[in-house]
Amino acid sequence: MDPSNPQKQREPEEPRYLDFAHLPYGTVRDGKPVLNLFSSTLTKGHDFPGAQAMLYAAGVPDERTLKNAPHVGIASVWWEGNPCNTHLNDLGKAVKDGLSKHDVLAWQYSTPGVSDGITMGTDGMRFSLQSRELIADNIETVTCAQYHDANITIPGCDKNMPGCVMAMARHNRPSLMIYGGTIMPGYSNLLKKPINVTSCFEAQGAYNYDTLKNPDEPTQTKEDILKDIERHACPGAGACGGMFTANTMAMAIETLGLSLPNSSSTPATSPAKMRECHKAADAIMVCMEKNIRPRDMLTKRSFENALVMMMALGGSTNGVLHLLAMAGTAGVDLTLDDFQRVSDKVPFIADLAPSGKYLMADLYEIGGIPSVQKLLVAAGLLDGSTPTVTGKTLAENIASFPSLAQGQEIIRSLDNPIKPTGHIEILRGNLAPGGAVAKITGKEGLRFTGKARVFDKEHALDAALNSGSIPRTENLVLIVRYEGPKGGPGMPEQLKASAALMGAKLTNVALVTDGRYSGASHGFIVGHVVPEAAVGGPIAVVRDGDSVTIDAEKNTITMDVSDEEVAERLRSWKRPMAMATRGTLAKYAHLVGDASHGMFGALAFSCAESLANGSAAGAMTDLF
Repeated sequence: MDPSNPQKQREPEEPRYLDFAHLPYGTVRDGKPVLNLFSSTLTKGHDFPGAQAMLYAAGVPDERTLKNAPHVGIASVWWEGNPCNTHLNDLGKAVKDGLSKHDVLAWQYSTPGVSDGITMGTDGMRFSLQSRELIADNIETVTCAQYHDANITIPGCDKNMPGCVMAMARHNRPSLMIYGGTIMPGYSNLLKKPINVTSCFEAQGAYNYDTLKNPDEPTQTKEDILKDIERHACPGAGACGGMFTANTMAMAIETLGLSLPNSSSTPATSPAKMRECHKAADAIMVCMEKNIRPRDMLTKRSFENALVMMMALGGSTNGVLHLLAMAGTAGVDLTLDDFQRVSDKVPFIADLAPSGKYLMADLYEIGGIPSVQKLLVAAGLLDGSTPTVTGKTLAENIASFPSLAQGQEIIRSLDNPIKPTGHIEILRGNLAPGGAVAKITGKEGLRFTGKARVFDKEHALDAALNSGSIPRTENLVLIVRYEGPKGGPGMPEQLKASAALMGAKLTNVALVTDGRYSGASHGFIVGHVVPEAAVGGPIAVVRDGDSVTIDAEKNTITMDVSDEEVAERLRSWKRPMAMATRGTLAKYAHLVGDASHGMFGALAFSCAESLANGSAAGAMTDLF
């Protein structure tokens, strides 16, 4: 055991990780820099003969390799049955092949994951957000337990990316991320137009409200059209194609400097993605040789850059949750107020889905994310001096990429934005005193007032939409509650409902929830209401007919109910029974923090606090 670890038990309580015995950076062996700084703990001399025997059995070819080669873990968030992840094992093999040319021991392994698209609208979606923590735990566990010297992660679906970066921040060994890549656009043979996975959910709303029609071919039935969309929306491997959560997080992480230039916009099935895997093998060698580590990139300046890109390109509201959690893990002070401050100064310039026309694959064709970064660095909105895994600065990385061409329609000029400020608005008021996150592009207006119609759980709203019982005759604010991190449990995404409203063209409706929305959601939507209903937040006592106002200009969300009346309602409120009291969701609900802190805080501190007061054993026993 590293001697510093027992000492920590006698120090004041604070966020900290275990230390692991390793050679100091700069150690030289036979005139060459030593790269197996951590794995040498197991392979030097004969301190751990059992470990060395196991490594020989795992494939180490000879003693020279055992004693000298660094160990690099290749963590693919791979499983079959989801287009975002089904190809990641192949990318991992390409990375391993690239590393073989560098006299490195490359060890592949996989992590768990959840398909958001497949689980959307089902109880399976409750497992999605907590998979972020499982992925981080998995990679941290393997990297540290196996004494890996470096790590390459290969994620594909939404929660994969932040989970990988949170693991990097924990173990802080040379690391980089290869994004699995975006899917190519689908195409409807009947409608004769491009489609994507969001088309499926919006078409369902039109189907239920009997508006799913092809005006050019009136003989086509709504059944035929929906079947055609289902069959052709997702043509192959890759993550959902718009500026949805997966592409938002990949873009943000590339901007943070943790992946190679253009990783986030290179399509999954492009030959360039395989070439990236071999380039990543070269880059991780640079990271080990120069001791470039994740927390070198995870700084307040780099997070500011990520927020600038998120606002300019219309990124997912889930980016708020995940960037807060990534920053918290790395010890960077990032708050909701930072998102609002950046949103106020950065124009929204991208005509990308879900609110726009184009997909990430289209952006790739005109230069990809580096070309957008080049525009924003030149405008002084992006700091080009931040470090990256290439050993170069962000500005140096993008210098060779083309500037955005005149006449292209995907990215507008800064003096002709879609909206002069960002689309993310942080709202507060008597409905969300701890904050809420709105995604408002301006196309749906900046202010909305309507009568509350309350649903305890998303499935109740889904049932109302399926039966066509949400009217078009008056302004309504649909409140979906008890879907937060604890109350859900798991804070499931609500794309099924939000897309159905868009498909049904219910423009008289706004959505508010203590849960969250998919990156593919758009419209007048507010999520992440804090405190959530399950802990007695004011959203728990909104009643049908209460007047609710969402004001993106004043950054407020309020119900026309006095403070005295809210307090009186809360006094008579009773906490509902937990849906799950055993298993992984129960554990998650017990430990998770609130949405305004990225659901990170309690996970980081509650175990330590419980140990300090002696309650952890009993609490955890109750969960299984």
